[in-house]
Amino acid sequence: MTQAAFFVLTALADQPRHGYGILRDVEELSDGTVQLRVGTLYGVLDRLTADGLIVLDREEIQQGRLRRYYRLTDDGVRALQAEADRLAAGAGAAKRRIAEGRRAPGATGTGLPPAPGPGLAGGLV
Repeated sequence: MTQAAFFVLTALADQPRHGYGILRDVEELSDGTVQLRVGTLYGVLDRLTADGLIVLDREEIQQGRLRRYYRLTDDGVRALQAEADRLAAGAGAAKRRIAEGRRAPGATGTGLPPAPGPGLAGGLV
C-alpha cells in the first residue's frame, strides 16, 4: 500500500469526507510529510474505489459546487488495520535492532564502528 493510500484510508477511518477534507486530514495526519495534489488525490480515490476499499457515500452541492463524500468499506477497514499492523511491526523491529546495537560491546551509540584513533607512531590505526 502506498503512503498516500494509507493516509487517505486513515483520513476516512472515523467518518466520510469530501476531497478537500481528505487533503487537509492527510497533511495533518502525516505531520505535513504527505501533501497530495488534487489530481493525485483523485487518482488514489479511484484506485481505492476500484479495489473496493472505499465507496462514494453521498454527493452534496455546496456553494454551487458538487462535493463527493467517500467512506471506508469493511474491506477498507481490514486493509487499513493490516497495514497499520505491518508498519507497527516494522517500526518495532527497527527500534529493537537500534536498542540491541546500542547495548552491543564496543557500541558507540551511533550504530557506526568506532572512529580510528592514533596508532603507536601517531598515525591513524
